Amino acid sequence: MAAVVLLAVSGMLRLVADLLEAMRLAFCGNDNASAYNITAGVLRNVCFVDALNLVPHVFLLFITFPILFIGWGSQSSKVQIHHNTWLHFPGHNLRWILTFTLLFVHVCEIAEGIVSDTQMKSRHLHLFLPAIMGFVAATVSIVYYHNIETSNFPKLLLALFLYWIMAFVTKTIKLVRYCQDGVPFSQLRFCITGIMVILYGLLMAVEINVIRVRRYVFFMNPQKVKPPEDLQDLGVRFLQPFVNLLSKATYWWMNTLIISAHKKPVDLKAIGKLPIAMRALTNYVCLKEAYEEQKKKVADQPNRSPSIWLAMYSAFGRPILLSSTFRYLADLLGFAGPLCISGIVQGFQNTTHNTNTTEKIIMGVILLYNLLGVSALVGAAVIVLLAPIQYFIATKLAEAQKSTLDYSTERLKKTNEILKGIKLLKLYAWEHIFCKSVEETRMKELTSLKTFALHTSLSIFMNAAIPIAAVLATFVTYAYTNDKPLQPAQAFASLSLFHILVTPLFLLSTVVRFAVKAIISVQKLNEFLLSDEIGDDSWRGGDNSVAYESCKKHTGLHTKAINRRQPLRYQLENYEQSSRRQTRPVETDDIAIKVTNGYFSWGSGLATLSNINIRIPTGQMTMIVGQVGCGKSSLLLAILGEMQTLEGKVHWSNVNETEPSFEASRSKNRYSVAYAAQKPWLLNATVEENIIFGSPFNKQRYKAVTDACSLQPDIDLLPFGDQTEIGERGINLSGGQRQRICVARALYQNTNIVFLDDPFSALDIHLSDHLMQEGILKFLQEDKRTLVLVTHKLQYLPHADWIIAMKDGMVLREGTLKDIQNNDVELYEHWKTLMNRQDQELEKDMEADQTTLERKTLRRAMYPRESKAQLEDEDEEEEEEEDEDDNMSTVLRLRTKMPWKTCWRYLTSGGFFLLFLMIFSKLLKHSVIVAIDYWLATWTSMDNVNEFRNADDVQSAEKTYHVAVFSILSGAGIVLCLITSLTVEWMGLTAAKNLHHNLLNKIILGPIRFFDMTPLGLILNRFSADTNIIDQHIPPTLESLTRSTLLCLSAIGMISYATPWFLVALVPLGIAFYFIQKYFRVASKDLQELDDSTQLPLLCHFSETAEGLTTIRAFRHESRFKQRMLELTDTNNIAYLFLSAANRWLEVRTDYLGACIVLTAAITSITEGPNSGFVGLGLLYALTITNYLNWVVRNLADLEVQMGAVKKVHSFLNMESENYDGYLDASQVPKDWPQEGEIKIENLCVRYENNLKPVLKHVKAYIKPGQKVGICGRTGSGKSSLSLAFFRMVDIFDGRIVIDGIDISKLPLHTLRSRLSIILQDPILFSGSIRFNLDPECKCTDDRLWEALEIAQLKNMVKSLPGGLDAMVTEGGENFSVGQRQLFCLARAFVRKSSILIMDEATASIDMATENILQKVVMTAFADRTVVTIAHRVHTILTADLVIVMKRGNILEYDTPENLLSQEDGIFASFVRADM
Repeated sequence: MAAVVLLAVSGMLRLVADLLEAMRLAFCGNDNASAYNITAGVLRNVCFVDALNLVPHVFLLFITFPILFIGWGSQSSKVQIHHNTWLHFPGHNLRWILTFTLLFVHVCEIAEGIVSDTQMKSRHLHLFLPAIMGFVAATVSIVYYHNIETSNFPKLLLALFLYWIMAFVTKTIKLVRYCQDGVPFSQLRFCITGIMVILYGLLMAVEINVIRVRRYVFFMNPQKVKPPEDLQDLGVRFLQPFVNLLSKATYWWMNTLIISAHKKPVDLKAIGKLPIAMRALTNYVCLKEAYEEQKKKVADQPNRSPSIWLAMYSAFGRPILLSSTFRYLADLLGFAGPLCISGIVQGFQNTTHNTNTTEKIIMGVILLYNLLGVSALVGAAVIVLLAPIQYFIATKLAEAQKSTLDYSTERLKKTNEILKGIKLLKLYAWEHIFCKSVEETRMKELTSLKTFALHTSLSIFMNAAIPIAAVLATFVTYAYTNDKPLQPAQAFASLSLFHILVTPLFLLSTVVRFAVKAIISVQKLNEFLLSDEIGDDSWRGGDNSVAYESCKKHTGLHTKAINRRQPLRYQLENYEQSSRRQTRPVETDDIAIKVTNGYFSWGSGLATLSNINIRIPTGQMTMIVGQVGCGKSSLLLAILGEMQTLEGKVHWSNVNETEPSFEASRSKNRYSVAYAAQKPWLLNATVEENIIFGSPFNKQRYKAVTDACSLQPDIDLLPFGDQTEIGERGINLSGGQRQRICVARALYQNTNIVFLDDPFSALDIHLSDHLMQEGILKFLQEDKRTLVLVTHKLQYLPHADWIIAMKDGMVLREGTLKDIQNNDVELYEHWKTLMNRQDQELEKDMEADQTTLERKTLRRAMYPRESKAQLEDEDEEEEEEEDEDDNMSTVLRLRTKMPWKTCWRYLTSGGFFLLFLMIFSKLLKHSVIVAIDYWLATWTSMDNVNEFRNADDVQSAEKTYHVAVFSILSGAGIVLCLITSLTVEWMGLTAAKNLHHNLLNKIILGPIRFFDMTPLGLILNRFSADTNIIDQHIPPTLESLTRSTLLCLSAIGMISYATPWFLVALVPLGIAFYFIQKYFRVASKDLQELDDSTQLPLLCHFSETAEGLTTIRAFRHESRFKQRMLELTDTNNIAYLFLSAANRWLEVRTDYLGACIVLTAAITSITEGPNSGFVGLGLLYALTITNYLNWVVRNLADLEVQMGAVKKVHSFLNMESENYDGYLDASQVPKDWPQEGEIKIENLCVRYENNLKPVLKHVKAYIKPGQKVGICGRTGSGKSSLSLAFFRMVDIFDGRIVIDGIDISKLPLHTLRSRLSIILQDPILFSGSIRFNLDPECKCTDDRLWEALEIAQLKNMVKSLPGGLDAMVTEGGENFSVGQRQLFCLARAFVRKSSILIMDEATASIDMATENILQKVVMTAFADRTVVTIAHRVHTILTADLVIVMKRGNILEYDTPENLLSQEDGIFASFVRADM
């Protein structure tokens, strides 16, 4: 049989030989007649053995091509999965590594064959043709394997198995033949053949292993394989763990996302879910198990604490070690470049050089030493000595950043105050004073930013200047210490090594800083993990702190077994279910909770609550009363297990159910407590979600609860009803509204026990009564729920079934009201006295409808914005329908286009001089750096020529000349490095300063309508996040981008100069680079935005969870919040992972582009064979370009995202400002104007904007000097618009207002507003002193201020404060009541000596007592002034001299109140009747 095969091969060989002969080619060459002679034995013929090596390759190609083209395998997989990622067969990665190694060896074999062939007289195809066929076959084998693997059809792998056997046998024959012929081991041909025998043998072993494991052939029962669960879930899009090795290495699987981003924005749906192994829960359990293991190890050693480092190593050590190993190998391979430069350049000088590499920094120094001797150590010393300076700079940078953050916070606080009180500031013409205050803080911030910019500049300068300084020191030392001239190979290899050395040394300071931070953070984390936890009250309803213990035993947490179809919440609940069932034995049927001999502390060891012996009756209302700070809230928290129990016990009775089922506990959670804390706590969620709080939605119950808490009117005001988002990131509600939602949450929960901690504190009397009657007495009592109510409202004591009176952390009395009346008469009488006092206060407060104010505030906040948003949405929808196709193409074009216009705006905002200086210094710096390298090439080339001269004097003179020029250029380069880094940062700082200044002034001078229509948060974002990006992020990005771009351009220029043929290859490389950056930028921008947008909810959820821990634990909702935290972590992680993968995608492609540039430069320099110095120069630049190509694109993408901030700021800068100039100059207006206070309104027409309908239509009125005028009308009648018209806050497009003979439209706006006074409905105070709030302009004497306070009846109160007039007012005046704030506003109006005072519904939000004070002041202190009152309650203007009744922008009635009241059918009369 073997003889037949051999004869067949021999015959085929002769046939091929004849054919090639006809083509003037010969397989065995035509210069040797005995080449085809097999008389000595077939295997003794070298050519025959080479032909035999062709057989396996031809066999594989014939077998696999039909299968690949027909595509049998594609139909076999019936499971819906990611076909191209399903890994089935064992040894997958090993196969890929071996195949790639095989391909590399084949390339070496081809090269060796071609080189050998060139030594022959004629073509010998057998020397390289089998190697070429082998390369093709190896490529086909891996393609074939990939297709068979992804289609799960292992039987077709039999072809590969046969191929590996045949290839192994034929290569072994060839190796044996070489051994017989005595070919030495040192010969390349022998080494290649030996390696290939090993590779084919290993691949054959891999194939045998696949057969052994999968049993697809030679076995009766083939193994059935289920795909990984992640790949069955089409929602999993992060495929890095599942794709083949080539796709892993090149991130080929990311192509789909990168390309699709070009067509439509990447959203959370596009990036899908995380694979199970990468999810937070999986890793949490993994780390927890490792940490618990560490705790067990040190349990017997009290002095030792468990190590988080070892726990992390145990949990994640393997991937960290693997990645570190690859990083280490990559760093070592980085030294190949300089060695290749040395080798290639020396090739031109016919010299050889050899070195070994070990470790990066040490290796770099050793290599330099080998190249340059002792002089290399001088350069290394320069780098090492300058490294501590970099560390010092990095530390100072961190300090400057912290200082900047403090000033930035202060500036934002002031800006926020301005925006909240912008209406008052404009009406009083104080905007410039407050603007100046912000500018002062901004100047402090800029001073700190200057320090930050300086240190950033120094850091950049050090990074750029160190290599120049090191090279200068090294080469100058070498020139004067060595007799031999500097060779190009030495020079450019050393230069390249210095570039490699600088990066790790530059990063060293940062790494050390981060390492120190990491160590400190881990220490703090360890302390936190070892700290005490709250007591075990698992008998109340299952201790959730033990919940995860069951995770260890639960199979669901192993990577491959978590049920993906079930939400995480149910998984967690299932783990915790076993512990939920632990219940306390029944104490007594009528007692829900009993505390015996309780001593409780807040962790200090001192008892906050002492000798507590109380009982809470089941199904009844227990009230806890006592003075402020006596421990009422602490008692509730102690019962809930939030305090440390020093002594005693809290007994919870089991309620009817001893062993509840899972479903029962889901439907009615008998073991949680519905708790409403004293300080309202809301989620960043909708109103509905805040109320139902994870319970099933019951429409009837929900309505009953919202009605009981009087929430429906508030819900109706919200733009999306109860689906409106509230909380920190949602709509800001008042304290009362927040309190009522928290109480509604407690009422809605289907629990037996309800704890309400002072729920009436933020509510007015009407709401308190309604809540007591409907919510507590009706809703809770009818449901027979146990209620514990902490309150200061003693008038509700008669409703209590049980009362606990507290004093100084102890229980004073316990029992019913009757018991206390009989047993403690003194306490009962004290309560009666307090109740009478409260009743008197309530009578005053009855008129102060706080709820109405809250709702009006909410309505004002909601509706203008909402209507505008709705109008805009409608307009946008119409436009979209019209131009949908055009719009899509425009959006795509805009997404791919760099915002060059915005970049230009940013650059010019820094000033044209600095811009010119930056561009000029950058170009000059890079020109000098290129000149340094060019001079080095010239110097070394000249030295190479001079080596053969004997004239020592000439050589010495030339050396001095070269060193001098080199030193001058290097010095200039170092100086220019400093200038450029300073210029960029300075320009960035100037741009930041100008943009913020322009933005602040534009906003301050903006029309009031802008503030009504634009959400406060949106404006604040411009001053916070966007300003921060402009301040700190754009300058370093811009510097890095310009540096990387210029380095790339200078590199391309130098390579092209050294080897002009490189320009030919540059065209396709340039096209490839253009498309890579184009696609990457779009995807990167989307992914960065996703990363940012998913980070905020995670941080907010964490902070709100930490803030509401007491409530969450009381409700027993720990698992739900843990689940939400894990979900948000996963969402953020998937965005971050994709962003990281996109960066790697870019890095791989730019690295390949760089490699192509290096290869092209090397080939063109070798083939052209120019001056050796310039070869080194070209190769040096080719090596540096690889790193910078990546940074060009990365910085370009970052700059594009950051320019979004500039664009947003510019959108506000284009806004129209109020017209502050008038026809009259301020000097032309009399100083005492308006002296009389006469007002003529002539045919006045007013609108808010040009495109809106008029709100006042042809209004005519005359107000005499000193007259008291009341204006009334329903909501929207135009009352407030008329008051704003006096201050020109609205657009007067027809008619005029004449005050004391001067048309106000001719006055400068500042002059007009500074001469009038107004008291607004919402009392606004600013943080600062009382003096500052009354007189920010500092124009008045102290006597004048005290007089104003006396008139407002605040003098005694202010005198009692520490500091008097200099006493501090907190933000918004929160340390004063609403009534006091309104009186301060009255005093402020009195301080300004204006003959005209406008009161815009000033009594709407104050109680009767304060209103009486106000009315009295108006009649006395303002007797000689003209007072125009916009009336909220009509009875306040009954004493006015003149009443104007308005409707829909027109005056309907205009007369004295007496005359108007006499008209019984009149509107004013009907208003008065309705108000009585």
